[in-house]
Amino acid sequence: MPSELHAERRDAALVLTLSGPATRNTLSEQVFAAGIEALDVAENDSSVRCIVLRGDGDFFCAGGDIQRLKANRDAERSVQDNMLQRFHDFVEALRVFPKPVIAAVEGAAAGGGFSLALACDLIVAADDAKFILSYGRIGLSPDGGATWQLMQRLPRNLVLQMLWLFEPVSAAQLQAHGLVNWVVPKGQASTQAFAIAEKLAACAPNAIASAKELVNQWPERSLAQQLDLERDHFLDNFFHPNGGEGLQSFLDKRPPTFE
Repeated sequence: MPSELHAERRDAALVLTLSGPATRNTLSEQVFAAGIEALDVAENDSSVRCIVLRGDGDFFCAGGDIQRLKANRDAERSVQDNMLQRFHDFVEALRVFPKPVIAAVEGAAAGGGFSLALACDLIVAADDAKFILSYGRIGLSPDGGATWQLMQRLPRNLVLQMLWLFEPVSAAQLQAHGLVNWVVPKGQASTQAFAIAEKLAACAPNAIASAKELVNQWPERSLAQQLDLERDHFLDNFFHPNGGEGLQSFLDKRPPTFE
């Protein structure tokens, strides 16, 4: 059976769990459709302050289902084209989602699973987690925005090494390059992600959304344009009720209560 995506609430966080233990939580159309729908609903639910994306059991995501990919070679090109488009729609939805998205990686994130983790805002990884992106071993090339994400942050020769050679990269190595935020003991990735989600939930959601939008848009803008955008966001948040609450709570030396 193809993998599924299960959604459940944990306090202010919506937890999305990739579930297909038989195939190590491979990607599927069901996952993409359920993920996009869950994000659409969560965007309009003010009680959801954060998303945690994780895998079922001791594996994050093995990427594409090799058996399904092989079968798709006997179908029309449009079949695999549509599958890729749905995957990329899910990646884009994670990227532009206005609330924080945290990946909790146990075991391994391979191929499209690595791309999925990179699409999240923050990554928590177990100390034994492995990240694998070598598609050449199976005669394919990257998808899910991996090349764009990696080239934003790593030297070209290092990206090519990761893409060409079947050499798993450790969580510690990625943390050294700024791609993984926290490395935790095995089995603790979700626990740490929930703790981070709780801290983010205590922040003003409008300010969180502004910061993500500003960071997402910087590659498209000059410094002057970015300054203009920062000014507009600052003024919007300054005159938002949460701006008043944040300033007053600081003066009162008490925790803020944001709407």
